[in-house]
Amino acid sequence: MPTVNFADTAGLPATCGKLPGVKWQIMTELPVFDFAAFFSAFDEKRREHGLGWYEFADELWELSSTLNAERMDSPLCGGAVSRLGVRGETSCQYALFLLRWLDRAPEEFLIGSVVDVGDVRLPRPGPEHRLRWNLNQLHTALNEQRQKSRSTWAQLAQEIGCTPSRLTNLRTAQMADMALTMRITQWLRKPAAEFIHATS
Repeated sequence: MPTVNFADTAGLPATCGKLPGVKWQIMTELPVFDFAAFFSAFDEKRREHGLGWYEFADELWELSSTLNAERMDSPLCGGAVSRLGVRGETSCQYALFLLRWLDRAPEEFLIGSVVDVGDVRLPRPGPEHRLRWNLNQLHTALNEQRQKSRSTWAQLAQEIGCTPSRLTNLRTAQMADMALTMRITQWLRKPAAEFIHATS
């Protein structure tokens, strides 16, 4: 049985909806994370504070100074931060350093048909913690909704706009594209903050 998306039916007569043997599928256009606006927001604030890229990276890193001293992790690289504008994307975990510094929620940078998901404020950790996405939790919520709708991973991936493996891999992933995680939270109609926690 062929499947027709409502989004593809512009100009067709109304009687097409009654054609026998055709399965109609409503396709929703998910919002997009506007990375250019995100980059401009922290770059503009960085300039206002008179910070070079390496000073900026140090300031981002120092937000978790106590945790960093305990873990002895490698600090953020100013050069890598400065090249984000050229790359035009970042991981969901990396974005949290910048969102925390901006004190803004990721939903503020969505464009398109944005779903109202309620309170979007991120946690405000102290220097002994940093913000992290729990991608396993995101996968669990996504899988529960997939099962309720009786969709396959392939069908769900088509709706969200990615490959099935990018969704199933979230179960064990530590990193994912910020753009993808935000499309998923909007599809779930949940705030990103529900999957972001202060961790040590």
